[in-house]
Amino acid sequence: MLIDTHCHLNFERYNEDRPQVIQRAVDAGVTRMIVPAIDVSSSYEALQLATTYQGIFAAVGIHPNSSADFQAEILGPIEALAQEGEVVAIGEIGLDYYWDKSPKHKQRWALESQLELAAKLELPVIIHNREASEDVIDILEAWANTLPENLQGRAGVLHSFSASMAIAQRALAAGFYLGFTGPITFKKADELREIASQIPLDRILVETDGPFLTPHPYRGKRNEPAYIPYIVEQLAQLHGVSPDEMGQITTRNAERLFKLS
Repeated sequence: MLIDTHCHLNFERYNEDRPQVIQRAVDAGVTRMIVPAIDVSSSYEALQLATTYQGIFAAVGIHPNSSADFQAEILGPIEALAQEGEVVAIGEIGLDYYWDKSPKHKQRWALESQLELAAKLELPVIIHNREASEDVIDILEAWANTLPENLQGRAGVLHSFSASMAIAQRALAAGFYLGFTGPITFKKADELREIASQIPLDRILVETDGPFLTPHPYRGKRNEPAYIPYIVEQLAQLHGVSPDEMGQITTRNAERLFKLS
């Protein structure tokens, strides 16, 4: 049974057929899914999905592109939601220097504040990084050195990994997993595939980031958790194992990181 560790099932693009999307995932062997939030309202939405559908879990937090109005008080509802049993992580949080929707100092404040919260609650984090690799890894390394024993070795995941091998090695050393999405199947993604082939098997996660980053052969269409097997198959080829074995490996990894039942 496979796990999609990152899919925005609460987004509007699923409004017309959400139950069918979830059923297609189950039919494809993807029996558990994690829905990450991007702000307070989507944190509530993620939790609502997790309490409505069996096999769905939530992450709560403030995305860097939603951090322009960040204030310390925002952490109140995030912390309250994080107490719920269906919440398995703080996320998605991080830095995004591509879209320029929030000043860098606000993004850093939001990230560092939520990292502190995650350590307090002993929850792993789901990290968004776009064109901010050096700043992200510097912050994460410093944070990882302060973690309680329960989080050491399972600090979180660098979601939809697309940085360099050097960043990957630093993230692994800090106790992070790496999540791989649809782009690993893209024709011109040789560099990403080369990096993925060198990542230890016990640190790999699979995710769709639906509705975005749809894998080949559905690229250009809306992504959904049912397409996880295409990512598993690509990773299996890179590591010289069967798709079934890679599926089992990534499922165990997700269960270990997020303490999934």
